[in-house]
Amino acid sequence: MKNRTLLAIGVVGLFLSSCYKETFIEAGSGLDDWSLATHSSSASPNYDIVFPQDKVNRFDITISAADWEEMQSDLDDLYGSSTGSGPGGGGPPGTFSDETPIYVPCNLEFNGLNWYSVGIRYKGNSSLSAYSSGVNKLPFRLEFDQFEDDYPEIMGQTFYGFPALSMSSNYNDKSFLREKVACDLFREFGVPAPYTAFYQMYVDYGEGPVYFGLYTAVEVAFESMLEKQFGSETGNCYKPDGDGAAWSENGWNLADFENKTTGGTAEDDIQELYDILHSDLRTTDEASWKNQMEALFDVDGFLKWLAVNTTIQNWDTYGRMTHNYYLYHDPADNLIKWIPWDNNEAFEEGKMGGALSFEFSEISDADWPLIKYILSVSDYEAQFKTHILSFIDGAFEPSKMQSYYDDLASIIQNAVEEETSDYSFLSSFSDFSSAVSELKTHVSDRYTVAYDYAN
Repeated sequence: MKNRTLLAIGVVGLFLSSCYKETFIEAGSGLDDWSLATHSSSASPNYDIVFPQDKVNRFDITISAADWEEMQSDLDDLYGSSTGSGPGGGGPPGTFSDETPIYVPCNLEFNGLNWYSVGIRYKGNSSLSAYSSGVNKLPFRLEFDQFEDDYPEIMGQTFYGFPALSMSSNYNDKSFLREKVACDLFREFGVPAPYTAFYQMYVDYGEGPVYFGLYTAVEVAFESMLEKQFGSETGNCYKPDGDGAAWSENGWNLADFENKTTGGTAEDDIQELYDILHSDLRTTDEASWKNQMEALFDVDGFLKWLAVNTTIQNWDTYGRMTHNYYLYHDPADNLIKWIPWDNNEAFEEGKMGGALSFEFSEISDADWPLIKYILSVSDYEAQFKTHILSFIDGAFEPSKMQSYYDDLASIIQNAVEEETSDYSFLSSFSDFSSAVSELKTHVSDRYTVAYDYAN
């Protein structure tokens, strides 16, 4: 009886093995443009091609008419009814949704090569409010292997080693430069931040290619960026969003820390940092409190971020808003590190009470304790001021910045001029020129304010 059972198991195993061999499809099978260097999961991220610093790249995206209609219908459900063939035109102003828009497959062409069944969806929060104003230029996210279960031949598909890209529409930025320049400045000053590059986006959704305008491609913070800038992507990488992201005792919630590494939420490391931050040691034994903070949190890195963020004026992040940053628990030194995100509304006074002043007198200890508690320590305040002076005399030196603004404006000028009214936040090309001039004035003004504070 035992031998018969073993024989039966063996026969079933051979049958299943045979079925597997018949249905297994190798990644790239039957795809003319697929190569290890351009499409495969084993490709090394090619920053020179995907994030060039001296030119504008171009994406040509083709979406079937049926899938395009499904995208618009989903957006209607989330943000209100739209009108016309494009996505804009409906929904009450300021309407936001907590739900993520759906992915649909598309073909993406770049430099004569095709990427197949790429997942594309709308993304963003305030940037999607353009939907209610009739502007069809909305931000996208591209996930290159999103549909690998449906199309096994694209298993592990990447774009030159990048699994995904975030395509910013440069919402509320008539200069088109804020996202890129902010990321460049953070990295130059030693604050980890994504790489960016400019792309012209053409989309064919059944009526021929339509120029959607000039976009900024942003590296996804919890993927290739971790390996490049930290040397590892195995640590917990969190995307805080919601009341808990303020680190306040009011509304503290570990569920507001999405763990991009595990797919869950915050683990013991985040709770431990919160407990140290709010420990009585802060007021009874400052030296011990500092030691405990510095053993888990990259305090100096946070102060460098705060120095840059406050100098350039970036209101849509911590200190005003409970989002737009990541945290990475770096295995190399076991420290939790700050990563800025979504900087398209930097370099301006801003909304929601405006950008923070250097004294931070307009915010309370209870609301934004990471800023107020850390800067209440005289040693940390001194470090903060030192970082400000180093930043404005180096990366943010006015003549250097003004020249950089001119160089970037020259690179993107033609792509900006080609935008059409339905797919642009400009009323005329002069809006672009004026916005660049305002940035050049802004850097001089901020240098003076920062210098006066730090001296």
